[in-house]
Amino acid sequence: MTALAEGVVIVGSGLGGYSLAREFRKLDRETPVTVVTADGGESYSKPMLSNAFAQGKSIAALVMKTAEQMAAELNITVLTRHRLTGIDRDHKRITLEGATTALSYDKLVLAIGADPRDYKVEGSDVVPVRTVNDLDGYAAWRDALPQGGKVLLIGAGLIGAEFANDLVGAGYAVTLVDPAPWPLGRLLPEALGKAMAEALTAAGITLHLSRSVTKLEPGVATLDDGTQVAFDQALSAIGLIPRTKLAVDAGITVDKGVVVDKQLRTNDPAIFAVGDCAQTAVGPLPFVLPLMAQARALAANLAGTPTDLKLPAMPVVVKTPCLPVAVCPPPFGLAGSWSVEGEGRDLRALYLDQDGKPQGFALTGTKAAERQTLGKTMPDML
Repeated sequence: MTALAEGVVIVGSGLGGYSLAREFRKLDRETPVTVVTADGGESYSKPMLSNAFAQGKSIAALVMKTAEQMAAELNITVLTRHRLTGIDRDHKRITLEGATTALSYDKLVLAIGADPRDYKVEGSDVVPVRTVNDLDGYAAWRDALPQGGKVLLIGAGLIGAEFANDLVGAGYAVTLVDPAPWPLGRLLPEALGKAMAEALTAAGITLHLSRSVTKLEPGVATLDDGTQVAFDQALSAIGLIPRTKLAVDAGITVDKGVVVDKQLRTNDPAIFAVGDCAQTAVGPLPFVLPLMAQARALAANLAGTPTDLKLPAMPVVVKTPCLPVAVCPPPFGLAGSWSVEGEGRDLRALYLDQDGKPQGFALTGTKAAERQTLGKTMPDML
């Protein structure tokens, strides 16, 4: 591997890494850019993983471009199957697993994403509980999934609900378990959450809400009320934790994620972070639209134009065909309450602060079509 004397090195070839490389190339065609990735470097849409069955997508069809195609299109170098093992800030270089030569950088961008939260209960060290966080993990999980089998899905948040709806539509028997009293508990108020629970049940999904798995045995999960659930494959969707260990080891400031300023810069002026691993002033933002905004702002900064990150309200669409959902979460920890109107599945909820001003919303059914109009009335995130 040839060492670079200067240039931009982006660690990570997910949506954050490749979006940044693409935006940077719009502004600078000459500066060397190297993308380092632990996986195969394929360009794909991670959000598509949770509705690939509904879209009729095979694993191969999820790949939009190969690493070689991305390298040619963007005039960059892509180093695949190279895992970052250390950052030497004093000498501005990184070390890679299995490489004999360190890679130097002028500016380093961490686009290393997040890891699935560990799921540990009695028996989980013996019975495999899979996670899906990238194309490699999705391929391994899907290859091991028996056609029409029973799937135990742990976690009824956004990703869990999307996977459950996708799987049941493909003919799988799905059981969804979550300690929260309704699905999407962190995004939806009670009335809308119950509408989602009814829609998932009507789609054929078995729900065990306000319940937790206490024990796993081959083919059987025991819940905290004694219920036993038979399964062929268990999948955990209990959330992600930004990858921060390498940053901590290098002395880069970390909180919930890698802490960055308005220009996506860490406490080291030559090191930046973007995407799921980055913590902006409004916290880590594991959604596509904020990531794209980060990529555009950071590209401008790397190209020499100081640019602060701006984040308008960005509604999130939940991919659950059984019940359309759109949410614009209120700021975390903001005091206020939900005001709900509508009937049946078609509900609109506004989160009102203590002065009665809307700070977020959640929409279900036909009301989900109002997301863009309502979004324009919401305050900026940043």
